[in-house]
Amino acid sequence: MLMRKIFFVLFLVLTLQSFTQPPTDPRLKGLDTFALRLLKEWNAPGVTIAVIEKNKVIYTGGFGYRDYEKKLPVTENTLFAIGSCTKAFTASILGMLEKEGKVSIDKPVRDYLPELVFKNDYTNKHATLRDMMCHRTGLPRHDYSWYGSTASRNELLERVRYQEPTFELREKYQYNNFMFMAQGIVIEKLTGKSWEDNMREKIFKPLGMNNTNMSVIDMEKATDRSLAYSSADNKIKAIPYRNIDAIGPAGSINSCAKDMANWLITWINDGKFNGKEIIPAGYRTQAITAQIATGGGLPGAENPDIHMTGYGLGWGMNSYRGHYRVEHSGGIDGFITLTLFFPSDSIGIFVVTNQIGPAAAIRNFIADRMLKLSYRPWGKTALADKLKADSAAKKTPYTDSINRKAGTKYSHTITDYAGEFENKGYGVIKIFREKDTTWVDYNEAGKRTKSYLEHYHYDVFRIRSTEETETPKDAPKIRFNTDESGNIAFLEIKMEPAIKDIQFEKLAPMVGKNELQKYVGDYDLSGSTVKVYIKGDKTLMVFLTNQPDYELVPAKKDEFDLKVLKGYSVKFEVNEQNKVLSLTFVQPNGNFKATKK
Repeated sequence: MLMRKIFFVLFLVLTLQSFTQPPTDPRLKGLDTFALRLLKEWNAPGVTIAVIEKNKVIYTGGFGYRDYEKKLPVTENTLFAIGSCTKAFTASILGMLEKEGKVSIDKPVRDYLPELVFKNDYTNKHATLRDMMCHRTGLPRHDYSWYGSTASRNELLERVRYQEPTFELREKYQYNNFMFMAQGIVIEKLTGKSWEDNMREKIFKPLGMNNTNMSVIDMEKATDRSLAYSSADNKIKAIPYRNIDAIGPAGSINSCAKDMANWLITWINDGKFNGKEIIPAGYRTQAITAQIATGGGLPGAENPDIHMTGYGLGWGMNSYRGHYRVEHSGGIDGFITLTLFFPSDSIGIFVVTNQIGPAAAIRNFIADRMLKLSYRPWGKTALADKLKADSAAKKTPYTDSINRKAGTKYSHTITDYAGEFENKGYGVIKIFREKDTTWVDYNEAGKRTKSYLEHYHYDVFRIRSTEETETPKDAPKIRFNTDESGNIAFLEIKMEPAIKDIQFEKLAPMVGKNELQKYVGDYDLSGSTVKVYIKGDKTLMVFLTNQPDYELVPAKKDEFDLKVLKGYSVKFEVNEQNKVLSLTFVQPNGNFKATKK
């Protein structure tokens, strides 16, 4: 029995080693020990890694677990979400289409996609695909508009026209995912095929990226895939995948070390893979050349090894310890990715952790070894930075308690705050009462996590999640506002740091034809007849002698506004049997009651 147990343990160890073999290249000696130590210090389950030199794979594999609970190890085929590292793929297809003569990245993008409309007229006339590919359209991120949304790709494109710019075209670098989503739609227009099909045909198949896909729906079907994790309260916890298919061309690719090695080989070798050109050489040169500066070019105390920062076409670039580095990061729920290569040194590196973790430290360890640079204590530095950040977070003063006006109440009954509120650039916020709780659902996010409103002061409420154990220091706040009649008219919430609070207008409640039918009839107004009727299927109208017919717009239960007369409304009196007894015209010059005949 003892020998059988020893044999089983040895078999288990050998099995794990077969999945997570340390690199054989002497330059990467100790990478396994280094990576596993950092995973433990950062409380991260696993990491996958690819290292390339010229057209040779130096290492593909991983350390730790793709499934922490089941103790399933990371392999070279384990799928991870690579997030915004997707952008270089999308932009590359446009580079291919330009070589085929199907598009010019320097012509106005609306020549190819007139549906893309900006709020700024100058941008509408002059913005190009190049501007979109290097984040210089003047639009800030506006990420809350798409993150967690169930809106389709075309619905998200429609939102762009309502989104505020913060700079003029080409004035400043501002990262924006919408512009890469729009590039995907341009690709679809030019080819008559979906962005996904173009990816498979033009990149994945030629590069032998057989495991790679573009949706968490497909990822969930894979047998060798990493789960996504968080580390709340210093506990490793699996979290659901984030479906971002609609914004897909900006960040929905899921890939593995083995496949991404081929992607890096192609970029290192002037766009060629196995001697065949995949990415046009001319485009490749432009893509890895700075098209706009992204920040200061001098090294600082926090990044003493970084000189010069810029953004090309789907890639960022800088100088790392004297070596030109082309890189892109990716971050989506549970995954942090770094994809990079050194064009002059023909070195490529791909690192992904399945939780916020030490990806940057592992990248630097590998880079220093491959570039034969002097030793730097990246593990100690990374841990020190983590501990410093954790300490700072704990010491940050909780200003909410200082700013809050104690003892105040909201101005309306709590049910008055319920309803649907819309901003055409951001979608719909739904607020509803259920079981004595005021719930909030934005962009259908409530299907994933539940949030509710907690009174802060006056007509300001905090958004809280049912998954929180304590109020976060940055809990978002909603501020409700009233119109001249004292009704809740709109709410405001900070969603984009670069602009003022986003305003959501309260939508008129939907009232079905059957419900409207109860209001229909004749009403006596001091001897004159008021007629209420339904026009079409769902439009309630009111008619008074010698006046035009007025359309009534639902405002709240049994109350309607006159569509063309601001400040005028009609309120119906309804008994317990839901029978209408009378209506009252509420006007600036008084209230006028009419009894139903």
